[in-house]
Amino acid sequence: MLRALAIPRAAARVSPAWQLARAYSSATKEYDTVVIGAGPGGYVAAIKAAQLGQKTACIEKRETLGGTCLNVGCIPSKALLHNSHLYHEAKHGFAKRGIDVGEVKLNLDQFLADKDKAVSGLTRGIEMLFKKNKVDWIKGAGTLKSANEIEVALNAGGVESVSAKNIIIATGSEPSPFPGFEIDEKQIVTSTGALALDKVPERMIVIGGGVIGLELGSVWSRLGAEVTVVEYLPAIGAGLDAEVAKAFQRALSKQGIKFKTSTKVIGSEKKDGKVVVSVEGAKTGKPETLEADVVLLSVGRRPYTEGLGLENVGIKADAKGRIEMADGQFRTAVPTIRVIGDATVGPMLAHKAEEEGIAAVEHITNGYGHVNYNVIPSVIYTHPEVACVGKTEQQLKEEGVKFKIGSFPFAANSRAKTIDDAEGFVKIITDAESDRILGAHIIGPNAGEMIAEACLAMEYGGSAEDVARTCHAHPTMSEAFKEACMAAFAKPIHF
Repeated sequence: MLRALAIPRAAARVSPAWQLARAYSSATKEYDTVVIGAGPGGYVAAIKAAQLGQKTACIEKRETLGGTCLNVGCIPSKALLHNSHLYHEAKHGFAKRGIDVGEVKLNLDQFLADKDKAVSGLTRGIEMLFKKNKVDWIKGAGTLKSANEIEVALNAGGVESVSAKNIIIATGSEPSPFPGFEIDEKQIVTSTGALALDKVPERMIVIGGGVIGLELGSVWSRLGAEVTVVEYLPAIGAGLDAEVAKAFQRALSKQGIKFKTSTKVIGSEKKDGKVVVSVEGAKTGKPETLEADVVLLSVGRRPYTEGLGLENVGIKADAKGRIEMADGQFRTAVPTIRVIGDATVGPMLAHKAEEEGIAAVEHITNGYGHVNYNVIPSVIYTHPEVACVGKTEQQLKEEGVKFKIGSFPFAANSRAKTIDDAEGFVKIITDAESDRILGAHIIGPNAGEMIAEACLAMEYGGSAEDVARTCHAHPTMSEAFKEACMAAFAKPIHF
């Protein structure tokens, strides 16, 4: 009895600070792997880790899973792109197809609600996958405290300590700010605000002719806005093959989108309910002012590492804010901490982050993983779609690589002609000696789906002849890909 009573008496003589530390440490949750961030890279990494037998948790401060991509990025924008295309077709294309529908009206509230429905369904789907694979979702913001410890400021209040043998940073990115523009997500908006405008603007200025600006500019152009894209570089499309970029700009121009390339943006001013944007020629310096109801800033994205506590563990970021990797296994300067996706180097693409998430977990579990950075496709989901993978013609010229080109227009493809959607072409670039496919560039219908064929061929070192000798169903868009491959090593049949 005296021995039992000795415990509280001893505790009473210990300092309150020690008692608090003991209580804090005893509440620490321990895991094999903890992922910070639940975007495409993070949630995929967490699920894969759990599938490989690791006790896994994912820290995410949003109230829904999926990160930027599912909540305010890839998914909602594709919903708006699809539905705005249907609206535009009903208004301008149905009659010529013999479909009379009467007056076509836009119900913007329902238009946006349908987008929200798609988002909520997919984010709930990830919650179900977490439960199915026994991944713990810790709702809060994580801060690195040591090589194996994370402090989480819980959304519900309070702080929780989590320890892990391995930590994966997958915090993603955020829109880059632009000097001279104060974002209010009403008149001066990022991609987030552009997904939820309460009315169709009469005039919209898009600053940046990359993927995000062109996609969201297309949405509001189809709905009736007069859209002007301002781009500093002489071409749109952020590094597209030059031939494709020219065809792409022509196609969008025919749809009514205006372009001011080789133009530098100076600043903005709100005046009389409008936004006045000051620009000048990038080479000439000639000043000009543009006026719009809404300005969309789409000048790129930057890694999101605010509050992550990199300084606590000695992890550095480069000049662009990207967390540096120490090796090919996604390790940072701290071996127990890895980084994937937009938070580190490479293209800021959801599918790139997913591949890295799986590979990082495989490195942790088995000591090996695989991401082929030469075969990461990129897609712009406008109409026509643009998709590419591998090297461009200009890159190969700069590298001194001898190559051949095979091209085939959708105007000569029976399926494309049948559905009256025949703008664009497929361009295949191959090694001049081996015929191995080095790059594929597509502008036209279903380009985003068709590019997967190029990825598969390139992943296994396939040649243009390999693809050309593979039977493709008729009539399909994919026959254009086959014929482009035929053109690369011999001659096409239908052109």
